[in-house]
Amino acid sequence: MELLILLAKIIGLTFLVVLPLVPISVYFERRFSAVIQDRVGPNRVGIPLTLFGAKKDFSFAGLIQPMADGVKLFLKEDFTPSYVRKAFYWLAPALTVAPSLITLAVIPFGSTLTIGGYSINLAIADIDVGPLFIFSIASLSVYGITLAGWSSNSKYPFIGGVRSTAQMISYEIALCLSIIPVLLYFGDLNLGKIVQHQADHGWLLLPIWKNGHLGIPDAQTLLFWIPAFISFLIFTVSIFAETNRMPFDLPECETELVGGYHTEYSSMKFAMFFMGEYAAMVVGSALIITLFFGGWSAGFGLDESIKQLSVGGVGIGGLVHLGIFLAKLLAFILFFILVRWTVPRFRYDQLMKLGWVVFFEAALVNVFLAALVIAAPSLTTTVIALGAVLLVALTAAIIWVAKVSEERVKPNSGLLGQN
Repeated sequence: MELLILLAKIIGLTFLVVLPLVPISVYFERRFSAVIQDRVGPNRVGIPLTLFGAKKDFSFAGLIQPMADGVKLFLKEDFTPSYVRKAFYWLAPALTVAPSLITLAVIPFGSTLTIGGYSINLAIADIDVGPLFIFSIASLSVYGITLAGWSSNSKYPFIGGVRSTAQMISYEIALCLSIIPVLLYFGDLNLGKIVQHQADHGWLLLPIWKNGHLGIPDAQTLLFWIPAFISFLIFTVSIFAETNRMPFDLPECETELVGGYHTEYSSMKFAMFFMGEYAAMVVGSALIITLFFGGWSAGFGLDESIKQLSVGGVGIGGLVHLGIFLAKLLAFILFFILVRWTVPRFRYDQLMKLGWVVFFEAALVNVFLAALVIAAPSLTTTVIALGAVLLVALTAAIIWVAKVSEERVKPNSGLLGQN
């Protein structure tokens, strides 16, 4: 029975919940960008009722557009250039999309669902090292992009693959460091327990209730909101860089690299790169929601009442929490899309400087700040003051080192100084 439940969770959560979010995200991106640019967007693709004698087709407001995109990619010629390294060329798309789907296994999509006396946890694998599992598996996707660029035997894809590798290394460090204050606060690596803690004591970025009662949080919780917000800011921007989304889409920058690492790909192999990008966006959004915004928690003390909901003896609280989780997820996907269509692309030197000079140091200082706030109740005033002074001195030293290490460019140097 446990095997059947596990199989049902894999099929239900991965293939019926998450994968449909990929074409839905594409549709949202088309419509949202059209609104921003004062265009109409997809509005024609629908059921061709005129073929059956009707006077007008049923357009569905363009909702059939994702299906049309899928049919187009399936029917396109699957052309493989003769000069590519074929084994790695075919392997690369699978290596790009697979890690994004595997990391979904540890995301808690909802609370417990009770059916026929069985309690079903709405997470495929409820393991105690959730964030570490996600980071270790998600970082493997860079191999797919790098192999795609190298195996294409073409200069532009190769540059795109190298860019992706450098970008992944740069922001992986900041990403991991930014999450340490969060894990210190919760004292647990189990994502399900982290969400339950937020359901009981308030979301990490909205700690205004405890055990179902609204109120002003204590001084320590208020102070920890500062390192928590810094972690959220660094983590969110780093997720953009990790998923190669604008303004960090330098590996596939069409203005410089034609199409980057997937220039030589077509048909469903190209679609797998496309799917991998959007699946990574879904996973990144899910992780942000889980760590900072309560995951499936409705908040404000409502979660215990939701868990008790049942229809015909079947506890449906988990399904309600699943709906809440998906609503938050769609909101963050729209945020990803908004950023893509409003923020201009970074230069590559700006991207690397942000990762190594700004985020790495800021995340490191934030770890010490969070540790000082968490340990403050058990420390004397003298020790706290000494820790604060050392933290300020460390921050000033890091800023000074970062500033003096920058290469100073003379005003008349380079191409502008040449006659």
